[in-house]
Amino acid sequence: MWRNTFGVPTDSGQGNVTYQDEITLPTTGHSHMQDITADVATIIHDSGIQTGTAHIFNVGSTGTIGTIEFEPGLERDMPEILDKLIPPGRHYGHEQAWHDGNAHSHLQATWMGPNSRFPSGMDAPSWEHGNRFSTLNVT
Repeated sequence: MWRNTFGVPTDSGQGNVTYQDEITLPTTGHSHMQDITADVATIIHDSGIQTGTAHIFNVGSTGTIGTIEFEPGLERDMPEILDKLIPPGRHYGHEQAWHDGNAHSHLQATWMGPNSRFPSGMDAPSWEHGNRFSTLNVT
C-alpha cells in the first residue's frame, strides 16, 4: 500500500474542516478484492477529525468501493455473482470498438459504483460484525 497525504485538516472559515488522503493498491486482476478497512481507519485517525463523514472514492473506471463482510465465502461469491449478472464476452459494443476484453469490467464497476460514504465519528468503519470496506478490481 502507498499513501499520499494531501495536507493537514483545513478550515473553510465556516467551520467546515476537510482532509484528503490517498491509498494506492496493487491488484492481481479481475475479481481481486482487498480489505482496506484498516487503511481507512488510519486515515481517519490521522486526520484528527473527530466527527464527520468519510468519503472513499475509487479513481478509475474498472474498480469499485463497497462494504461487505470480508470473508472467503463472500470474497468468492461477489465476483461470481457479478460475472453471472454481467458476464465477460465479446458481444458488448465496447468490445467491438476496442477489442480489449474488459467491457464487462466497466459495466460491473459502473453498476457497483465508485464510492462509499459513512459517518466517521466511529472507532472503526465496522458498524456491524464483520463489515469491512473493500475494493474490487473488475478488470
